[in-house]
Amino acid sequence: MDCPLLVWMLSLNRDVLTEEYDKCFHLVQDCVPHARLPYQPTSIDSFRQLICHMLPLLMMRHRRISRAKWKDCVTSNGKHWIEQSPDDMPPEKFLQSMIGYHLAYDNSLCGMVMTQGRQRQVINIGLGIKQISVEPKGVSVAAYAESFAHKLTPLEMTFLNPELGDEVVLRRLSILLSLKAAYIKAVGQSTAFDWSRLEFNIPSESARGDDHPLQGWEFRVFKAQLGVQRMGGVMLEESYQCACAFFRGTKESKFIWHDNAKDLEAWVQFINIDQMVKVIPKLRA
Repeated sequence: MDCPLLVWMLSLNRDVLTEEYDKCFHLVQDCVPHARLPYQPTSIDSFRQLICHMLPLLMMRHRRISRAKWKDCVTSNGKHWIEQSPDDMPPEKFLQSMIGYHLAYDNSLCGMVMTQGRQRQVINIGLGIKQISVEPKGVSVAAYAESFAHKLTPLEMTFLNPELGDEVVLRRLSILLSLKAAYIKAVGQSTAFDWSRLEFNIPSESARGDDHPLQGWEFRVFKAQLGVQRMGGVMLEESYQCACAFFRGTKESKFIWHDNAKDLEAWVQFINIDQMVKVIPKLRA
């Protein structure tokens, strides 16, 4: 099935003002009623959630579809899709107009992956985002990787041999975690899901769940580099590992690796806080 993937990434490239938080909060309250987020202007996590819920509004605005002409629907296991108004649309086109999407964030990066087609085709889609850094700061990469051992299989742990060096281990760990997060969300599992039931064999580009091959999936893997300004005007460079999981129903699963910015231009769009805040009035239309 030909359902092109599109990704929107928003960089929280600077600290947010209370006035900006208020504008985002009231927009989500009015236009995304299913979000039901509490008012927490001093919480950066609350702002991340607000921004994520604004991404579908922005995407539909870019398609020149007013908010009154579409509704957000959800399956019993929490998979969202957008259904447009069937007015002035042939029945066949209406059936192909469903937009499946998934929202994700980590630290300074918020994202949305989406695709369009029939409802059953588009809902199994997920996005994983993992900052390529240790937490808390100062902990060794080896200790950090070991703290995720309960989410990994013995085979996956062999990919994280400390002898490979900190940079390689951290990147590989981030790839594994972002892939698992993307798949878990694509199938509508909860955060309580046992991640070690999944195994991604990166060298062989294969994946297994409960020791059975995961067939019919497309996994896209890419990096995002951000410049983030924090208090005092200090500019920080941050790297993020991102992965998309989408069920295409093909015989085999496929891994697609995007190693440079040019590869991403056709299907990933990057924006920042200033660009989002500027268009808030238009998102209500």
